[in-house]
Amino acid sequence: MQSRSWLMRPFGERSTLIFLGVLLATMALVTLLHVAVPAGHPLHASAYTVNLFGKYLSYALLAVAVDLVWGYLGILSLGHGAFFALGGYAMGMYLMRQIGDRGVYGHPVLPDFMVFLNWDSLPWYWHGFDMAGFAFLMVLLVPGALALVFGFLAFRSRVTGVYLSIITQALTFALMLAFFRNEMGFGGNNGLTDFREILGFNLRSSDTRLGLFLATGVALALGYVLCRAIVTSKLGRVCVATRDAEARTRFLGYRVERFQLFVFVVSAMLAGLAGALYVPQVGIINPSEFSPLFSIEIVLWVALGGRATLYGAVIGAILVNYAKTVFTGVMPDAWLFALGGLFVLVTVFLPRGVAGLLALRLRRSGDSDASFSAKEAAA
Repeated sequence: MQSRSWLMRPFGERSTLIFLGVLLATMALVTLLHVAVPAGHPLHASAYTVNLFGKYLSYALLAVAVDLVWGYLGILSLGHGAFFALGGYAMGMYLMRQIGDRGVYGHPVLPDFMVFLNWDSLPWYWHGFDMAGFAFLMVLLVPGALALVFGFLAFRSRVTGVYLSIITQALTFALMLAFFRNEMGFGGNNGLTDFREILGFNLRSSDTRLGLFLATGVALALGYVLCRAIVTSKLGRVCVATRDAEARTRFLGYRVERFQLFVFVVSAMLAGLAGALYVPQVGIINPSEFSPLFSIEIVLWVALGGRATLYGAVIGAILVNYAKTVFTGVMPDAWLFALGGLFVLVTVFLPRGVAGLLALRLRRSGDSDASFSAKEAAA
């Protein structure tokens, strides 16, 4: 009964209900505009638009995962792109196995890039990825296992602050270099692509794309509720205490490294799930997803939206990626300058992000309403 109330606590929060309501309304609106409005109408949501929204939602789930460890645990991870990419590669391996003999070279087992590179047999770590259940399990277990090993060594050694951030970035960079090698068996710099179907459904079908968009929205909702359940529990309070005063929390008798490790692993698994939902919607996964620049960009999403709010991370991810879509279409060479300028503006003028600005406006509005009511009562 206690665990049930722990998981149900977020549904008693106004902010959670508003977030879930807005998310549900967005999913319903996009679905309606895609299905009910005929193609050619100005309000029709094309398959490309649905795909784009699905990509934004997968990024939003990734941002929530980063906000969980940075906002509530104080761990500035510059390596969550690695967990995102590992989940994406696990999904990509499953999608590659589904191609079968329909590839360019017609081999029933080996993916096309392995045939091209004269591989004789399927590597041992590719076995089992022809089964959806095994592949979906690996989406969570592979990033979780890496986070468990890395976090155990780092937190046990009490590596914190900027040193931990540098180590997470080094881990991401090392994985990027490894996955660029053809000998690794993951497609080298080209990565995994040319996917055909998922769970028997054609990935090029509009209905499948809509289904992936809805699945990503549901995953974001569940991930958000899980994170809210964690941060509003006793575990979350210990995490916040660790963030604000780790030495004092240890003095009170808490094994801080255990709390850090648990939350870090949960965050990594959510990032892996986001990567798995991202890959079938964009149609490719390559080592560029391991890029340290991408991990830094994720941190900017959270900073812009507002740390330690979760819904702010969602706002930041959608705003930045929408701006990226617009800028790269109009002025592709200017995007990195715009990103850098945005980071400076957020740091100077919006230290609490968009969510902090919204909270301030609501607070001021509430104060003005209260004073107005007092004047009415006096009159």
